[in-house]
Amino acid sequence: MSDVDSGPPRGGTVVIGLTGPIGCGKSTVAGWLRELGAAAVDADDVTRDVTAPGEPAHDLILERFGDVVRMHDGTVDRRGLARIVFTDPRRLAELEAIVHPAVRPRILAAIDAARADAAPAVVIEAIKLVEGGLAALCDEVWLITCTSEAQRERVLDRGADPEDAERRIAGQAGITARLRPAATRVIDTTGPLVDARARVLSAWDEAVGSVSS
Repeated sequence: MSDVDSGPPRGGTVVIGLTGPIGCGKSTVAGWLRELGAAAVDADDVTRDVTAPGEPAHDLILERFGDVVRMHDGTVDRRGLARIVFTDPRRLAELEAIVHPAVRPRILAAIDAARADAAPAVVIEAIKLVEGGLAALCDEVWLITCTSEAQRERVLDRGADPEDAERRIAGQAGITARLRPAATRVIDTTGPLVDARARVLSAWDEAVGSVSS
């Protein structure tokens, strides 16, 4: 439920949070929901915006991590930063302490815009939906999962080299079990896309119908 009001009115905009491990299909699900009329916001895109050169979070990252993540032009070396935080939980927490407070106001603005447009739903796609406090803004939290085999294949299909894929997957070990208690629904996308889409459409009907009836 939103921390800025008592939630959407009956027949109003449903706030759906999408979370889950890398490679399990969050973006695909978000795309399907967008086709159904939902507004969608990707927290990764928002993070890139708020950490761009000229933004306060960009300078805070350089102050916190120093020259090891500073490129020759003075901007943040995003790949170098990722290598650090994906292997060191302490440094990841330091980064998140900078990024999450900058992301939140933009997510709130996206929710407000969707409600102003009378969208049936707004989808927040975020791997750190729960840890970053964004789940508190949602009426439903959908945990998107798949088998480890499907996850690895999908990450490799994106063009990641095997070593990088394994590092990213390992960095999220146990995430499904941690997120499950916060989930309103768990949607497995393993197998044919047509079957996964059918499960998503069923969840959509239940979620949107729960406030439109």
